[in-house]
Amino acid sequence: MKIEANNKVKAIGGYAFDELDKIKNELIKKGVDIIDFGIGDPTIPTPEFIRESAKKAIDKHKCSGYPLTLGSAEYIDAICKYTKKRFNVTLTPKTQILSNLGSKESIFNFPLAFLNPGDIVLCPNPGYPPYERGTIFAGGKVHFMNLTKENNFYPDFDKISATVLKKAKIMWINYPNNPTSQIATKDFYKKAVAFCHKNNIILASDEPYSEIYFDEPSISLLEIETEGVVVFNSFSKRSAMTGYRIGWAAGDERIISAFKKLKANIDSGTPNFIQEAAITALSDENHVKIMRKEYREKRDILINAFYKIGFETNIPKATFYLWQRAKNKTGAEFAKQLLKECGILVSPGEIFATSNDGINPGNDYVRVALVPSIEKTKEAAKRIINAKIW
Repeated sequence: MKIEANNKVKAIGGYAFDELDKIKNELIKKGVDIIDFGIGDPTIPTPEFIRESAKKAIDKHKCSGYPLTLGSAEYIDAICKYTKKRFNVTLTPKTQILSNLGSKESIFNFPLAFLNPGDIVLCPNPGYPPYERGTIFAGGKVHFMNLTKENNFYPDFDKISATVLKKAKIMWINYPNNPTSQIATKDFYKKAVAFCHKNNIILASDEPYSEIYFDEPSISLLEIETEGVVVFNSFSKRSAMTGYRIGWAAGDERIISAFKKLKANIDSGTPNFIQEAAITALSDENHVKIMRKEYREKRDILINAFYKIGFETNIPKATFYLWQRAKNKTGAEFAKQLLKECGILVSPGEIFATSNDGINPGNDYVRVALVPSIEKTKEAAKRIINAKIW
């Protein structure tokens, strides 16, 4: 019997960490303590008060049955209040907000509600893989918008041809940005909105790092416009709740309405006890301030280390990533060198990007996720500074 995946599954690339994993496993066998800055998954525990809320809610909902796919009234109301307090944006609970199983699920499935075969989605490059893969599985085509240092890691709308724009239905943007750590300005958002309105394109903004900022609070696209836009957010980074799988989408009620129809046929909603934990998380800002302080400290420790060995550095204003440029090497070569010589695992920048217009925008970079402890980060900095290979 022959079993064969369809062409869409076949189109998914291999695991980009294969070679680094082999090196890592060999070093572990030799007793090397690997410090892992590779995956952007917070290693700190979900705050205790959030965990306690979930525990109590399990008993409260012991006979609750299936949750509402679109989110409980209490959860949606909490999102409304949070959005008003944080961004000074007033949303209508019943029509402008939709619960989801974490942003990844929602982002991947979103194109299914709006694309017809051959329609185009504009995706940032480098960018979060579900933008591209969700498009492919929905039968669409991807047009990449390069994010480079030369354009301050913003897409250049003038480079998008009229031919592409005729078939473009969705544009993805992501600020604060993974992996470059760039933040959005009001001027950029206004330009993006005007461009998408002019070309009848849904503007979809992925904002999971909106609360991981270090100086001025990050802004949301919702502060600029709600017509023709949709914003995705979650609790994974804000409250270290990656494993809880809960988030939300908000924006134009026409977009949310179509997405609701799709979602009702895909999943049965986030469990009620997790929704209650999320409501509790939104009620407190102190735990977020503590995390920001820790990320800032780790950021500064590693930036100082790279500066001391003569690397070009920049100070991210948001996210928990460093988009560190390699020196006289590709990002992949630098990542391999860091692992072999220092026992430090980072992500080669090229894995977040696709070759486009003759370049891979991630080729000269590595992404450093500031998720190990402060102590481990200090140890990593010592290894970098003391290495005799620079």
